[in-house]
Amino acid sequence: MVSIELITVGDELLIGQVVDTNSAWIGRELGNIGAQVDRIVSVHDTAEEIAGAVRTALERADAVILTGGLGPTRDDITKRTLAGLFSAGKMVRDEAVFEQVRRMTTERGMAFNALNQAQADVPEGCTVLPNRLGTAPGMLFEREGAGGEQKLVVSLPGVPFEMKALVEEQVIPQIRRHFALRAVVHRTMMTFGLAESALATTIAPWEEALPEWLHLAYLPNPRGIRLRLSAYDVEPQTAREEIEARFRTLEGYIAPYLLGYEPASVESAVAKLLAERGATLAVAESCTGGAISARITALAGASEYYLGGVTSYSNTAKTAMLGVSAADIERHGAVSETVACQMAEGALRRFGADFAVSTTGVAGPGGGTLEKPVGTVWMGLAWREPAADSEPQVQSFARLMRFGELREQNIERAATHALNMLRLHLLGFQEAFQQTGML
Repeated sequence: MVSIELITVGDELLIGQVVDTNSAWIGRELGNIGAQVDRIVSVHDTAEEIAGAVRTALERADAVILTGGLGPTRDDITKRTLAGLFSAGKMVRDEAVFEQVRRMTTERGMAFNALNQAQADVPEGCTVLPNRLGTAPGMLFEREGAGGEQKLVVSLPGVPFEMKALVEEQVIPQIRRHFALRAVVHRTMMTFGLAESALATTIAPWEEALPEWLHLAYLPNPRGIRLRLSAYDVEPQTAREEIEARFRTLEGYIAPYLLGYEPASVESAVAKLLAERGATLAVAESCTGGAISARITALAGASEYYLGGVTSYSNTAKTAMLGVSAADIERHGAVSETVACQMAEGALRRFGADFAVSTTGVAGPGGGTLEKPVGTVWMGLAWREPAADSEPQVQSFARLMRFGELREQNIERAATHALNMLRLHLLGFQEAFQQTGML
């Protein structure tokens, strides 16, 4: 199997100012083609650190991919360092890159100054990987290892959307061309509503029946648990068919908790169900501050079913915009079942929607009490119940959840669980989750 090491360049990564999402994405893409990432290393913006990391990686790996340090400013030194390693420091002007940078700076109303022009200077002997989305080209160096084997060093910009395009359009074809890759098949099911241990117990009979050549991985995150089946060194079509059959069997074990297959999410599952029914949605948010609306509208086609939302953070906004009773807020508090239901009902009526969800809670870090500690959230669901001899009647329901002490986590979880309430209702599981708390 081809072995690859990733090197990310930048002080901002080491001091925690920027999170390295590039490596995770590259690792996933390379794994999908049968390449293996063995190590990920982050280094400072110094020539010594970069050169040392590349030399060490080349002793072990078949290919090395660097990201970062290719900008036009003095602190971006990756290109000059690689020139010192592989081209005796000599730089040459690439006219195609020069013209692209000139065109891009002109279109953006920027000065085509010496710093921008220098983006077209590349180490002699490298293969230039055109970057259609930015001014810093990727670079590929081919080297011979100690045993005569061919090795690659690839340098890419650290800007994620530029890096991703270069990997897909340039790097992966180069890796396929230079190395023999193992056959790999992955398929990932997305679930929500069961803790990892409970999920493992529920599907234990199914898992035990898997053939030895199929490997199951549990991949939890705040928005659910991913179940990935993988097959290695197999005939791909046969493996895909077997994985599909196994997952179809699994669906019977976890129907209420199944969101779909990667990249499915709670919000995309809700969107699909609403679109299939020709139904509409409105949202009323307090503690989640617009997070639910943001997740829904991030999906393409949201205008087909999403009508709008109200972020009613204050009690005044709850009464004025959603018709929540001021007396009920005074009597029960803003974080209560009554207020959650009235918020959902208010959004339903205000937008003329078929369904509405609401959140009201104590996100933290302050504001908690003994009765309602930080992490307490009421989530409401309202809908129009058809009636045989009259107009549909507005019905509502609210559910109490207690999360933790971390504000960001509480907002994330509340938004996810509120959407999941709606998903379960649309699937006809409302009685189950009202009785058992299945969320």
